[in-house]
Amino acid sequence: MNSKPESPVADKDVCAPPLNAGEVHLWRVNLNAYAAESLSPILADDEISRADRFIFPKDRDHYIVARGILRKLLASYLTIGAAELQFSYAEKGKPFLAENQGSVRFNLAHSHGMAVYAFSPDRELGVDLEFIREGFEGEEIAQQFFSPREIEVLTTVAANLKNEAFFNCWTRKEAYIKARGEGLSLPLNEFDVTLVPGEAAALLCNHKEPGETTRWSMQSVELPDGYVAALVAEGHNWRLKTFTLDPLSE
Repeated sequence: MNSKPESPVADKDVCAPPLNAGEVHLWRVNLNAYAAESLSPILADDEISRADRFIFPKDRDHYIVARGILRKLLASYLTIGAAELQFSYAEKGKPFLAENQGSVRFNLAHSHGMAVYAFSPDRELGVDLEFIREGFEGEEIAQQFFSPREIEVLTTVAANLKNEAFFNCWTRKEAYIKARGEGLSLPLNEFDVTLVPGEAAALLCNHKEPGETTRWSMQSVELPDGYVAALVAEGHNWRLKTFTLDPLSE
C-alpha cells in the first residue's frame, strides 16, 4: 500500500488516470481554488437544495465545490458527462452511483477549505478529514465517544500533541464507519484505533466483530499542516496512488 504522490492536475479538464483493479486513488483538493458558480450548473437539484440550507456563504460554496469536483473526477473515470451522473444513497446515507452508471466506489470528506476523495473499482472504502482547531478541548468528547483503551492512551499523550491525537482518533473512527456504510449506528466506543501522533493508522479491534481487523486496512493521509485525515479500504492487498488537484499550485 505504498503511496506515490503524482503531479498536480489541471482544473478545467480533470483527467483522472486509469483506475485499475487493486488500486485506490486518493485526491487532495483545495476547495478555495475553485468558484462555486462555475460548478453549480453540473449539480443535481437535490444537491443545490442541500447547499442552500447552509447558513454561511463560505460553507455553501465549499459544499458546491466539493460535490462539483466529485462529479468531475467520477466523470473522468467513467467517461461520462459530469451533469449526467446520478447518485443513490444507502440506508445510512452513504452515496453510490446509480446501477447503470458503473461500479466505481467512492467516498469524500471536506473541512476548512480542504477536501479528500477516495476511489476504487473493486472495494468499499471510507475517508475522513478534520482541521485541527487550536485550543480545542477534546478530552470531554473523548470520554463520551471513544473506547476505554483510546481514552487511556489519550491521557498519556503529551499536552502539545493531544489535539492531534484526538483528531487522529476521530478521523480514523469516522473513516471506518463510513467504509462500512453504517453511520453512527455503529457506536464509536465499540472498536479501537491507534491515535498517538507518529504511530501508524490501524484498526486494532472491533469488540463485537473480531474478524473486522482482517477485513479492513487503514492508512493516514498526508496533508498540509493543520489537517489530519484517514482512509479505510477493504482488504490488505491494495495499492494507494495519491494525487493533488489544485490550479493555484501550478
